[in-house]
Amino acid sequence: MEKKKKATKPTRDDSESNIWSFVTQRGTTASFICITLFAILVRIAVSIHPYSGAGTPPKYGDYEAQRHWMEITLNLPVKEWYRNSTVNDLKYWGLDYPPLTAYQSYIHGLFLRYFDPQSVELYTSRGYESYIGKLLMRWTVLLSDVLIFFPAVIYFVIVYYSGVHNGSKSGMLWHFAMILLNPCLILIDHGHFQYNCISLGFTVAAVAAILSDRDIAGSILFTLALNHKQVLSRLAPFERGIYEDYVANFWCTSSVIVKWKRLFSTQALRILSLVSTVSTCLPSMLLLIMAPSRRNFLFGLLSSALSFYFFSFQVHEKSILLPLLPASFLAIDEPLIFRWLTYFALLSMFPLLRRDELVLPYVALYGLFVLLYNAPVQREATRETRSPFTTLKYFLTACSLVLHIVCLMVTPPRRYPFLFEAVMMLLCFSQFFFIFMYSSMKQWEILKLSSQTIREKKNS
Repeated sequence: MEKKKKATKPTRDDSESNIWSFVTQRGTTASFICITLFAILVRIAVSIHPYSGAGTPPKYGDYEAQRHWMEITLNLPVKEWYRNSTVNDLKYWGLDYPPLTAYQSYIHGLFLRYFDPQSVELYTSRGYESYIGKLLMRWTVLLSDVLIFFPAVIYFVIVYYSGVHNGSKSGMLWHFAMILLNPCLILIDHGHFQYNCISLGFTVAAVAAILSDRDIAGSILFTLALNHKQVLSRLAPFERGIYEDYVANFWCTSSVIVKWKRLFSTQALRILSLVSTVSTCLPSMLLLIMAPSRRNFLFGLLSSALSFYFFSFQVHEKSILLPLLPASFLAIDEPLIFRWLTYFALLSMFPLLRRDELVLPYVALYGLFVLLYNAPVQREATRETRSPFTTLKYFLTACSLVLHIVCLMVTPPRRYPFLFEAVMMLLCFSQFFFIFMYSSMKQWEILKLSSQTIREKKNS
């Protein structure tokens, strides 16, 4: 019996022959390089597809906003960057992000001006979409990703597996691949066109620094993340209302029953949003203070990120990237939650990506994620016994797939042109809320375990 147990128990240095054997049988450095190069190749493949606002005047889309900020920061003095004037019309993609974004735009603008000066000329470059201009813009995202997000992920994985988690080599490489090849981030940054990789990279590095007890470094890195992506209060788009489009957060989902924009003024909704966000974040913070640990810290990040996604003012579909980050940190210990959040995060962004004509890379990255997730590596057991939850899981997965097909193949009724988007929103919100409750429950369990350990120490 003893021999049988030893045979079935997985070993730590598992270089088993499986889908990962071509990586795991090599040295760790070589494995990291292979995964990194593949992640770069995937990003390049996605970047050859359309982007937000391609060929759609007069304001185009996010691509034009980012290019215009380069134009402004290059051609105007610093004091004019955020000021409305005859040379800087803030109604046309006015720069409304913090200084770090402005200086990032300036640096990228220098890169564009060196190779293609016309792409950042003041006024005349509006709507500029030459081949070389688009290529250079795509390269700015890729370089930002490789220089900031990639090293931050390597830093996190090294810290996580040297102190927080004692896992196998194949598990560590799988975890690294899951974070680098997150389909949502790749589709938004390299497809839709943004620079979330910069703020998220600083956030990953900040978390790694905190986990390695470098609190000052972590604080600096997290401050950099906030100073890159947090919209300035002076120019926050309160006039648009508490939500826009069909984002799967609380305000938009509940608007099916409660017409928030009609019942409350913008000022009242701002206060309501603030109170709701803080009050739902507070329990997670208190649980972390009462039972401080690295694992509780990661669950706290997930809970608080979802709180902000649910209740903040003017949340966009892309904001789900923030909760996805701590979920990916926990991927090796909570693979089902990581997979579930990724599936429905993708679904929640599908209408946006469809408008950008990114269905093909969406399907390809969805399939790649499924393949990589199911790679036979050593992680927390994911086998499930037959239960009502298992049946529900398959049902919801089927609903998700059907919604994709219906949205692509069926024309919605004239009276309800956004019917399919609304159904997607409701389904995604329900799953996000389930994950939020699960994360909060895990924090309670950690608190109970911590209290029990303290009592046992006192009694011994």
